[in-house]
Amino acid sequence: MDYVSALVPPFAMAAFFIALIVVIVKSQGGANKAKEDAAVDAVLARAEATQQAQAQAQPQK
Repeated sequence: MDYVSALVPPFAMAAFFIALIVVIVKSQGGANKAKEDAAVDAVLARAEATQQAQAQAQPQK
């Protein structure tokens, strides 16, 4: 029975990994794609604005 206890964790991890991939693939696109893209664009714009503000606040050498 040792072989059963040795094989269960890899099979459980494989099943979890496959389920995770299925969820990721199914969540791509769809009705929320535009909303998700807009949220990512807003975060990137905020980060870029913060970097530019910090660059302007530093004294020029």
